[in-house]
Order: sequence, then C-alpha cells, then structure tokens
Amino acid sequence: MKIERLEVRVQNYPLSSKWISLLCLFFLSFMGYAQTEPNISSEVDTTYIKIGEQIQWKIIVEVDSSSQVFFPEGQTFSPLETVEALATDTTRKKDRLTLQKIYALTQFDSGAYKLPAQRIEIDGMGYFTDSLTIHVETVPVDTLAQKMYDIKPLIAVEKSNPGFWKYLIYGLLILLILGGLFYWFVLRKKPLTEEEKEALLPPYDRALLELKRLENSKYLIQDEYKQYYSELTDIVRSYLEEDAHVSALESTTGQLISKLELMRDAGDLQLDNDTIKQFQQILQTADLVKFAKSKPATSIAEQDRKLVEQIVVKTHDALPEPTEEELMQQAAYQEELEQKKQKKKIIIGIASLAAILLIGTTIAGFKFGFGYLKDTVLGHPTKELLEGEWIRSTYGYPPITIETPKVLVRQEVKLPPEAKAAINDIQAFGYRSSIGLFTMATTSLTLNPQADPNVEQTVEQILKGFESQGAKNIITKQEEFTTIGGTKGLKIHGSGKFAVPESKELIKGKYTVLLFSGKGFQQYFIVTWLDDDTYAQEMVDRILTTIEVKTEV
Repeated sequence: MKIERLEVRVQNYPLSSKWISLLCLFFLSFMGYAQTEPNISSEVDTTYIKIGEQIQWKIIVEVDSSSQVFFPEGQTFSPLETVEALATDTTRKKDRLTLQKIYALTQFDSGAYKLPAQRIEIDGMGYFTDSLTIHVETVPVDTLAQKMYDIKPLIAVEKSNPGFWKYLIYGLLILLILGGLFYWFVLRKKPLTEEEKEALLPPYDRALLELKRLENSKYLIQDEYKQYYSELTDIVRSYLEEDAHVSALESTTGQLISKLELMRDAGDLQLDNDTIKQFQQILQTADLVKFAKSKPATSIAEQDRKLVEQIVVKTHDALPEPTEEELMQQAAYQEELEQKKQKKKIIIGIASLAAILLIGTTIAGFKFGFGYLKDTVLGHPTKELLEGEWIRSTYGYPPITIETPKVLVRQEVKLPPEAKAAINDIQAFGYRSSIGLFTMATTSLTLNPQADPNVEQTVEQILKGFESQGAKNIITKQEEFTTIGGTKGLKIHGSGKFAVPESKELIKGKYTVLLFSGKGFQQYFIVTWLDDDTYAQEMVDRILTTIEVKTEV
C-alpha cells in the first residue's frame, strides 16, 4: 500500500524535467552511499624472530565484487626485506570479495625494526594498514660448552685462470687461419692453365701444337698474310733457339741459314741441302710478305706451313741424342728454377704476413694506444692484476673489508715491550708485487682500555717506516676520507722516491694511507705504486671505493 500511495502522489502532482533529474541524482547518490565501505586488516604470525628467519605478514581486504584492489609491490617494507610475495587468494560471498595477500619478510641484523604501514589502493583511493614492531634476535653461542680454536692459516692455492685458455684458443685460431692462407696462396700447387701447360711441353711438341693451331686459324680467310707468316717464322725460330741451340730469333734470314749450314758441316745438325734450301725459301717469302707487302697464293701459304712442319720434324730427328751429363744439367737447371720459384713464393708470403701484422698492429695501436698494446702482448704485472679476478675479503679485528686483486697474507708482527702497555693486539695483512713498487697492507690494532688512539703519532710512525726502508723526498698531504658506508677517516697521500729490492736506485712512486680510529681501536690501510704506472693508479682508485671498516670494537 505504501508503494501505491507513492504512485498516486506522483500521478497527482505533475513533475517537470528539472525535478525528475534532481530526483534521479538523489537516488543515485543515495545508492552510492548505500555501498559498504571496504574492510582492511593485517596480521603477522610472530613479532619475534632470529636473524635470517622469516615472518608471514598477511593483509585481508573485504570489498564489493566490482572494486579494483592494488596491493603493495617491491621492497616497500624497509628496513625489513621482502623474500617472497605469494599470489593473492580470493574468495567470494554473494556480492562481496575477500582478498588475502601474504608477504614473507626477513632481516639479517639484530634489533627492533618497525614494519611501516602499507598503502592499499581501492578504486583509486588509498587505505593504510597498521604498523608493527618486529624484534630480531641474534643466535646465542655457548662459548663455554663449545671449544674455541685458532684461526686456520691461509693456504696457497693455484690460481684459476680461465682467461688464459680463451686467449690461447683465439691465438691458435688466428695462427690456423694465417697458416691456411699462407698455404693456399703460397705453398699450394695451383692448377695450371692451358697456357702454362703448353709452356711446360718440350720445344718439339710445343712447336707442332702451335703449327696445328696456326693451320686452324682464320688469318688466310681474313686476308691477314703478314700475321700468318710472322707467327709461322716465330714458331720455327723459337724451336731452333730452344732445341737446336741456334740464336735464331735475333738473326736475319741469311745469318740463320749460314748458322744452320755451319752446324751441318760441323756434324752437329744432320740436315740435307734440300731441307735447308726449302727453309731459306720460306724465310724469304715471309720477308717479302712482312716488309714488301707481298701476297702469295693461299695454296702457297698453306704449303709453306706444311714444309715448316716437316723442317721441324727433320731437325728434331737430325739432332743428336742428349748425353747423360746434359740430361743431368737440364734436370739440375729445372730443379734450380723450381727452387727459385718456390723461394720467391715464400718471400712473397712472409712479406704479406708481415704487412698484415704491421697494418693490424698500427690500427690497434692507434685505437687502443701503443703502450697498452705492448703491455697486452708482452705482459705487464699491474695490468694483469687490474684485469684479473678481484677478491673481496675482511681482514683483522676490528675488521677492514676491502676488494683487492690479490688476497692479503697475514704478517707476523711482534710488539716491542714498550708498546704492549698501549696496544693489546695487532693484526696485519699485506701483499707485494714481485716486480715494481705495488704493495698493499692493512693493520688493525685493539688498544688497552686506558689508551687513546694518537692519530698524529701513527702518521709519523708510518712516514718514518718509509724512511727506514730508504725512501727520500717524501711529500705529504692530508684530507678527510669517507668510505662507501659513510665512515669518516683521514687520508694521507703524496709522493717520494722509494727503494725496491730489484733496483739499486730509488724510483719515483706514490703512496696513500687511510687511517680510522675510535675508542679502543685503530685501523689503517697503506698502498704504494710507481708514479707513471697508469694501471696501478686505476687499481688504487678502485680499491679506495670498496674499503669499509667497523668503527666499534
């Protein structure tokens, strides 16, 4: 009946569009306020843990099913550390959602830590959880029930150098490639071309082959008689030069015929008169064609080629057989020619490799610097330290943590009787390069309760230590130094001339001393290096950025 009365009232009173809009807004706003507010709660499984243990922190959010919820992400729980964020667990009940998010948190230092409030974003609005205090306790060590032992001495181990094998493989690969190129272009017997194969034939076989090629040529068809007779006479002259050992190429027709007749008369060449006359007639015809532009009949030109072929055959048959001595001389001559040819190839190959290496070295020198290239190829002690595997370790008590290219070795230090009144214990570690001036050393002192650290006296003793080892002209500067952790100390640095065992003369070097002190302790780190050693300077700069000390005993 209530609804009916409402309908009657609406029907009895006409409403304008303005009032209808206001009425709609009213109902919409009423419905919005009628939605249930989100409910957020958080809990932790424990507020007391030991170092390294984890706590489970749970956030529970109840919202409408249409709401968007964003939980915190990343390292937002500082000073606690997030180990793991589990997936969100969702349950639905009618038009409500219950979201549950669990975070695993831990801490590795003892103390009381405040877990800060976390922001939960729901539909663009921020809601915050409650903050909590978490207590982290150390693990108790029963020093009475458990025996205590001295620190084990350092054991020298062989350095693992994987980079050596990498460079060795690269070097072998480059040598293999260069060797393959040298063999392919220098030592390898290349396949002979047709011209080279023809040049290796005996003079007689080569002459017959060339005459056969001339027979198949197109000189006569193209009316090129001069070229035809020039090639014909060159073939027979070259043959006589090589096989009969007659200087035929530079001789005139008359001179050549005279030489052949002399050889015939001397018994060195058994040719009949008709063959010599035929040869003389062919040479004269060739002279007329070449110099007088005569043009014989084609049949005569072809017949002259056949006659020259017969002359070559008769000359070859008329030549006496070579003696064994001549054959040996020819073989030795051919072997000598082959050796000269091979030697020439080797010289060219070596020169090519040297040129490649020179060009490569020059390019690398301009790109990386010739000094760096020399140190890379020939080696440099401090460069190898700089580019080797560095080690981060802690030395002494109070501890000094530092990253160095080599492990510092414990040094035995005996306190004089007069120092035992002020110094309770001293622990020293050091390293010295086998070549040059590069040294590193750390020293940690615990003082007797009634003794206060004297910084000025320590600096003076360090400088006197340099002088006792032969150093001269020491220049000293002092300034404040701050470690990466914010610990403040004193930096003493400068230059001087230092003595090294492998040199009788003093060499110019640099040094840096970092000094830290407090109630009941004193710590310092010393490093020395050559003045012009850029690799050592890079090492020192890197070392100084890694040093950290504990300022409490």
